[in-house]
Amino acid sequence: MFPKSCVVCATGVARQVWGRFASTATGSVPSCSRKLRPVSKMSGWQIHSYGALDEIQYSDSLKMPVLRSPNQVLVKVTASSVNPIDVAMIKGYGATVLNAMRCKDGIEFPLTLGRDFCGEIVQKGLGLSSRDLDIGDEVWGVVPLQNQGSHAEYVVVDRYCVSKKPDNLSKIDASAVLYAGLTAWSALYLTGHLGNLMGAISPVGGGRGKKVLVLGATGGVGTLAVQMLVAEGVEVYATCSTDAVEMVQHLGVDYVLDYNDPAHVQQLASVGRFDIILDCAGKGTDYAGAVPWRFEQYITLNSPVLKNIDESGFATGMYQNAVSLVRNNVASVSGQNGLVKWGYFVPAPQGIAYLQKLVEKGKLLPIVEKVFPFEQMLEAYSRVDAKHLRGKIVIDY
Repeated sequence: MFPKSCVVCATGVARQVWGRFASTATGSVPSCSRKLRPVSKMSGWQIHSYGALDEIQYSDSLKMPVLRSPNQVLVKVTASSVNPIDVAMIKGYGATVLNAMRCKDGIEFPLTLGRDFCGEIVQKGLGLSSRDLDIGDEVWGVVPLQNQGSHAEYVVVDRYCVSKKPDNLSKIDASAVLYAGLTAWSALYLTGHLGNLMGAISPVGGGRGKKVLVLGATGGVGTLAVQMLVAEGVEVYATCSTDAVEMVQHLGVDYVLDYNDPAHVQQLASVGRFDIILDCAGKGTDYAGAVPWRFEQYITLNSPVLKNIDESGFATGMYQNAVSLVRNNVASVSGQNGLVKWGYFVPAPQGIAYLQKLVEKGKLLPIVEKVFPFEQMLEAYSRVDAKHLRGKIVIDY
């Protein structure tokens, strides 16, 4: 029915198919400005109100973050990535819920974005032993959505959000894994129970012999999701655009279909029931009933939860969310399908350990479309906002 693609080690993919692009433009922020300021200050990018991308502004006199818990570390950032959630948050996405979580002192702005990073520990809380993490350790980490982010020279994170960087990853690659990887992991293992209970509470993974369809396999989440599934022995089907078919094949996916070809809908309908359909393409829950595919679980990363609360407030928004989920599941079950669910980013330490295990075994490597210098943060945001990414956008400090 479909030609079986060759399985090629994912480690070679980012190099062979999508080469790195080193930016040579000067940028609008002079690099020397980061060297001439008091040690209590740092440079970074912040927003002071919601709106268009030009709300993000550079400053070389931001206040240095400080440790507020004995289990926190202060990290000097050496690389970070820009994720679609960063662009969405500039435009106000999730503001109602996230501000309720972050604004204990009533202050909403300024807000530093940036969810994942690589860097060096320069200070640690008294609750951390040197056998755990020590000053000078090179680490990779992730920042919860409600916290000040990593698009600055320094970031403070809790211990559970950071671990020692895998030795076989560069700082560029290390900064491009955790947010997208944890989003894929939590969707598959926490929401989708791909590895049953042990897959959710530990880094063991699981899912061999299952059948999973990944919609949108070329973005940051999609490329990592398919590598995780291939590593676990899952039978993987994936959709992508015409020009990305070869890239996805080289990730080891069993069957790759061009979503621009109308025939792909019926082709997928003919393969039988999927254990999970993972929507990394933003199709949403209604799409589950719009296609003739059979599934046990349809998991979309395009959840309406925060959007509904932003637009209608907590009470009405939560009511709309409940109605939407019930309606989609009633329609799905009536059509002899399984459950429709929402997937989320979860900064779980067992998820970080799982991703670290795959990286160290050479079974997972992020695809990086382009690397921007720190001074060109706005250009990096603009590229993410344009969508149709082939992997991740990374900032080199």
